[in-house]
Amino acid sequence: MTAKEYKNFKGLRKESLRDNMSDLEVALTDLGEIATRELVKTHKPHGLKENKEMAKAGGNVAKVAKDNLEEKLGKPVITKQNNLGYKYVDNEKLIEAEK
Repeated sequence: MTAKEYKNFKGLRKESLRDNMSDLEVALTDLGEIATRELVKTHKPHGLKENKEMAKAGGNVAKVAKDNLEEKLGKPVITKQNNLGYKYVDNEKLIEAEK
């Protein structure tokens, strides 16, 4: 998922996505970022196309780890639950309730 898709999946608006991830979600995100950084150091890509390939390869490392862990756990690692528990109140409904 893109960051925007992930925020929508978790029902976030302006909050930090990373602050609302579980420990496993953060660890997998970090794994993808670190794997990408190491791949870039090793392969020294030039231009946008090659850098995108490195980013996809790094993300794939995290995906393989996620899929493997989900298989072992028997449940999804990525959830809609946000770690900080934000709940939005519809301002119009709030105003009507106060009348």
